[in-house]
Amino acid sequence: MKATIERSTLLRCLSHVQSVVERRNTIPILSNVLIEASAGGSLRIMATDLDLQVVETLGAVSVEQAGAITVSAHLLFDIARKLPEGSQVSLDSADNRMVVKAGRSRFQLPTLPRDDFPMIAEGELPTSFEVPAATLAQLIDRTRFAISTEETRYYLNGIFLHVTDEELKAAATDGHRLARFTLPRPDGSEGMPDVIVPRKCVGELRKLLEESLDTNVLVDLSASKIRFTLGGENGVVLTSKLIDGTFPDYTRVIPTANDKLLKVDPKTFFQGVDRVATIATEKTRAVKMALETDRVTLSVTSPDNGTAAEEVPAQYASDGFEIGFNANYLKDILGQIDGDTVELHLADAAAPTLIRQDDKSPALYVLMPMRV
Repeated sequence: MKATIERSTLLRCLSHVQSVVERRNTIPILSNVLIEASAGGSLRIMATDLDLQVVETLGAVSVEQAGAITVSAHLLFDIARKLPEGSQVSLDSADNRMVVKAGRSRFQLPTLPRDDFPMIAEGELPTSFEVPAATLAQLIDRTRFAISTEETRYYLNGIFLHVTDEELKAAATDGHRLARFTLPRPDGSEGMPDVIVPRKCVGELRKLLEESLDTNVLVDLSASKIRFTLGGENGVVLTSKLIDGTFPDYTRVIPTANDKLLKVDPKTFFQGVDRVATIATEKTRAVKMALETDRVTLSVTSPDNGTAAEEVPAQYASDGFEIGFNANYLKDILGQIDGDTVELHLADAAAPTLIRQDDKSPALYVLMPMRV
């Protein structure tokens, strides 16, 4: 294989694919990227960790000899990063070595044969639909912070996607909080199986979306695999295995009869929670909210660091009471609200609280209280 490619093109592509490759691998070939040069003048670069696979097609300056080889992902990425801007990079492989040349620099890297490189067998992906990239990015941003990191509850380690008659819904929960995002059901998604997209796939997809926010993303899926195609012909294809498990019926925890309504400016509220939580320790992460007419008093008491309190103006007209929340969880949710007001629908100090921008907002959050 012999090809020449612009450094900036190579670097952008390697920055996409190398993050899929785990830093530590027991199987040497999984540390490598597969580079395929075709006579038509294009390169395909692929990386995988056996659960997630990313493939990107890019135009080369020239392909003198078609072929395919695998080489260390992180090493090639580090080299490309340090090469001079505007340079052209020549990749030439022969005799278990790849020679990388640019300007006056020359590197010789060990390679492994392409036949050893594993591919994810996609099989049939019967459900196929398109979603605007900007909508998909918003869906991820509004839900992924609530994904559980507990490996024992593996079925919560991702975003749950399912369709109803009219809508496509995405949900994530770690048992303490729930985030749900709803959008109109895309054409072609009817009859789609319920799927759980793993956390790593969600993270990689969000990074790729950043560069194609004005395009549509093609989503193909079955009950066990999902494939995202970004940027059309010369774009990026991300394929992932899905989490094999059953997501709990999260609708049961969404409260419908919370009769106390608190309206507050999310930025002021966020800053207030952030300030009083400064003295909180690991043991006392709870921030106490005392609700009174048209105001909320936030307070934290720490046996080691003393006490803190702050009053935040709010619209509240129900009976006064006190409720406690994990400060970080509350901030995570408030950080997702774009508007000037956020609604908190409360029942009592022990019941889950419903949080949303307003009743038309596609995003909805549920937060379990803490004892304070």
